[in-house]
Amino acid sequence: MGFSATPGWDLRVLGYWQLRYNGIPVEVGARQKRLLAALALLHPQPRPVLAALLWPDSPERQSAGNLRASVFRISHELPRLLSATDPPQLDAAVRVDLREIRELITEVTLNGARSVTPESIDLLQEANLLPGWYEEWVIDQQDHLLNQRVDALEALARCYLVAGSFNRALGAARAAALVDPLRESAQHLLVRCHLAEDNYASAVRVYRSFRAHLGRELGVEPSAHFAELLGLEPAIADSRLLVRAMKTS
Repeated sequence: MGFSATPGWDLRVLGYWQLRYNGIPVEVGARQKRLLAALALLHPQPRPVLAALLWPDSPERQSAGNLRASVFRISHELPRLLSATDPPQLDAAVRVDLREIRELITEVTLNGARSVTPESIDLLQEANLLPGWYEEWVIDQQDHLLNQRVDALEALARCYLVAGSFNRALGAARAAALVDPLRESAQHLLVRCHLAEDNYASAVRVYRSFRAHLGRELGVEPSAHFAELLGLEPAIADSRLLVRAMKTS
């Protein structure tokens, strides 16, 4: 999701952070950068909440002063980037790529694949929110958006499957599995797409790869329901049952 060619402010938080005015990158200080990111990610927050969020290790009076100074500097150095409201908000005319991806997710949730373009799959797959930012308030939003993206991609895959568009369904399911490799529902859909194309070998490879990855990362097995989709016998996860099975064989 690129920057708009329309004059005005553009704020990017997907893939990396960047602020542009009329297409030209604008540098800001670290405090202002974090404040603008928070305003893009979060609903309007009261000043004390916003200050505590951005400066959690500072005394209340100092964090309030930091926020006040940051708002003042942005308002005077970057006109029309903030609205004149209190608490601080981005101006309604500022284009934010996160807002656009959220609108796309809402569109998919409400209407499925009917009114979205094929490029929507790539947009949802690549919409990583502020990678490399590890503050708690950012991580919460990263996790939330990741789940929304996978939900939307899975919804697209199901819609395409029902419509018989197996290639598009496969693309959406594969994107969902790439965004969250440990999510069984995405892998399940990917297997269903291969089976819809009578590609049993690829379906089994997906299952076996997922089972191995799940075992390495979490030490668990896929659900029995997933194995049954392929007509496979569910794996014996409990070592005691495995020993018992070997003794009685």
